[in-house]
Amino acid sequence: MTDILIIEHDANTEQFLVQALAAQGYSVATARSGKEGLALAETLLPGVIICDWTIPGELDGLALCQALKQHPTLYIASLLLLTSRYSAADRVKGLEMGADDLLSKPVDINELNARVRAGLRLYQLTQDLRQQKQRMEAELAEAESYVRSLLPTDQVGKVPIQSRFLPSRQLGGDCYDYYWLDPDYLVIYLLDVSGHGLGSALLSTSVLNVLRSQSLPDVSFYRPEKVLRALNETFQMGDQNQKYFTIWYGVLNCANRQLLYASAGHPPAVLVSISEDQTVSTLRLRTPGMPVGMLPDAKYKWQRCQIPPNSSLYLFSDGLYEVLQNNQQYIGLDAFVELLTVARREKGIDHIMQSVIRLQASEIASDDMSLMMVNID
Repeated sequence: MTDILIIEHDANTEQFLVQALAAQGYSVATARSGKEGLALAETLLPGVIICDWTIPGELDGLALCQALKQHPTLYIASLLLLTSRYSAADRVKGLEMGADDLLSKPVDINELNARVRAGLRLYQLTQDLRQQKQRMEAELAEAESYVRSLLPTDQVGKVPIQSRFLPSRQLGGDCYDYYWLDPDYLVIYLLDVSGHGLGSALLSTSVLNVLRSQSLPDVSFYRPEKVLRALNETFQMGDQNQKYFTIWYGVLNCANRQLLYASAGHPPAVLVSISEDQTVSTLRLRTPGMPVGMLPDAKYKWQRCQIPPNSSLYLFSDGLYEVLQNNQQYIGLDAFVELLTVARREKGIDHIMQSVIRLQASEIASDDMSLMMVNID
């Protein structure tokens, strides 16, 4: 590995720098122009680059500084700009263009050695941080893959269900599931853990595993309010690194088309029904209740809803409507419910997701987006 690259058009200055640095045991390479220096830097990947402010050619010292700091690999190199300019304005300009430090001409050997040592320390620190960031991103990607592997696949049959999970730039805490308690009773729920990161994802998957295994003691999973009460007793935020979660939990009785449900601080599920004369009606299904984990003695209530024929039930996280648009306004719950109202079932759930994505200002969502569509004919 080359420790230092010197880009200097003056032969005497170049020779002085090479001899001084080689005497300290550094490996040194040289270039006479900005273009040559940039190409050499891409090949050698030096830790420190010493560049003269006044090198001739298209790529002078300032332009080279800017090119190096915008380079996807070379930006981590420490860049020392050699200059005989002493005005504060000139020195500020050099730093603003990307130089990490400035070295005055004529060069003092002690100052040169001190600046190079500091530059190599900075380079090593930056390289360590970049490697740590890459490892963290790989671990988060692995965690996201694990969370996604736990989520159910689309279901067909007497109750077709589609679901989608679109993660944000940070690992979040969305999770959902649906499964049969017996041939007639179908459990459906969606939860959202506070915050982002691995801690939120771990809590959401812990809740999913508890519900999927039905391991809450002495709890009837046919009774939504009892499930929420037991979850609140089990997952108090004081024991979960101060994290809580919202959840909507429902049990559909397919024999009599009745839905029992309860919610804990979660956005309402939305029931969209189409009558025989093609009239569309919507109903927001929500019960009062604090998010799970916030208060140890929180109370939860259940409600019953009769499902009309030709209905679709939508469960979702707030990431689908707390979306900033180009006009700097959020979509909002009312507008999102209107989107669900006019959505055509045959276009599927992806059409709804894409409609939201088209509205958002940024390319990457700021929060996880989860959506479930349960078709009840």
